[in-house]
Amino acid sequence: MARLLAFLYGALAYVVFFVTFLYAIGFVGNMIVPKSIDSGPTAATLTRALIANIILLSIFAIQHSVMARPAFKRLWTRIVPQPVERSTYVLLASGALIRLFWQWRSMPDVVWSVENAAGRYILWGLFFLGWATVLVSTFLINHFDLFGLRQVYMYKQGQEYTDLNMTERFLYKFVRHPIMLGFIIAFWSTPHMTYGHLLFAAVTTVYILVAIQLEERDSVSIHGEAYEDYRRRVSMLVPIPKGR
Repeated sequence: MARLLAFLYGALAYVVFFVTFLYAIGFVGNMIVPKSIDSGPTAATLTRALIANIILLSIFAIQHSVMARPAFKRLWTRIVPQPVERSTYVLLASGALIRLFWQWRSMPDVVWSVENAAGRYILWGLFFLGWATVLVSTFLINHFDLFGLRQVYMYKQGQEYTDLNMTERFLYKFVRHPIMLGFIIAFWSTPHMTYGHLLFAAVTTVYILVAIQLEERDSVSIHGEAYEDYRRRVSMLVPIPKGR
């Protein structure tokens, strides 16, 4: 029964994540969803909106980075069973994003607006290419492990969890962090850039650059010289060949 409950919990966490991911596309792109980055309530002043939105972004950034660190996981799994640790992380990260969507204060003043039809199509194409890059990249490293389903499934089957190996498949041959690259492309590619969207794109880009440094440190500690060699051969975000 415990194994079945753990699996159901992991499946629920995954569904919450996936719905949140789809909502994020609509939120950033100002499409379909009831409340997007440029719609909804505004604060009394631009300063209040700025402070509120930075706090919301910081809550997600802190939760997302701190809980991903190995040292925190070792402490956390004294409370949360190991098989559902990743699912719990995913659920809390989704919760932080849902709070951001809910409490975000729009800052609708325009920074730039592309009126040329070809330019708009190019930017929308890049927007969807960014999100597609994110999703494809998760499957290249094991989508279901990344979001906790593999862990709870193996636990339900009575199998011992095994760590994933490094991958250099497809996009990972060109950049070490295609998921992060996809997010950056998606967040900046818009024909209608407002102050709110600019704040979101700028803060998340800074966070991504910081988070990559933490992730790389963890990867070196796990994979050792193999990852160091990978860093020497493959660029971090910009797909430019590196000298050996």
